[in-house]
Amino acid sequence: MLATYEILPETTRVWIYQANQPFQESQASTVKEEINAFVESWTSHNRNLKAYGDLLHDRFVILMVDESMAGASGCSIDKSVYFLKNLQAKYGVDLFDRMNFSFQKEGQVFTLDRNSFSQAYKNGEIDDNTLVFDTLVKNKAEFDKAWVKPLKDSWHKRMVGI
Repeated sequence: MLATYEILPETTRVWIYQANQPFQESQASTVKEEINAFVESWTSHNRNLKAYGDLLHDRFVILMVDESMAGASGCSIDKSVYFLKNLQAKYGVDLFDRMNFSFQKEGQVFTLDRNSFSQAYKNGEIDDNTLVFDTLVKNKAEFDKAWVKPLKDSWHKRMVGI
């Protein structure tokens, strides 16, 4: 059951999959439609999940489930992984490399691998106040309050080698 973001409670479970590069602008609306179609049909033990999905900044696939009605089980999580693997194969992006890091600079979002991210910090291209995206937030409350935060306040800080 497709839910609107606003009606989901703060306890709604969140998964964030970050692409190693942005989806092409011409693909973004189609990708959003595919995410919505998946979320609309997403089930757990033959029960529709109250779920939400979106593509943000042309690179973050966001999936959310309000588990107060039906929880996301192993089977339903497997379905989401299968969907995401098909999405990445179709569009030539990598959604499962957790050693990519995204940040905002001058209103734009950039994604770098771990070594390049660390080097960008050492070179002064990013600093402690650079806004980073925390793909490890667990629920909607954390997503709303702490998905984007300064590098100095994030677990990303330990990835810059200082």
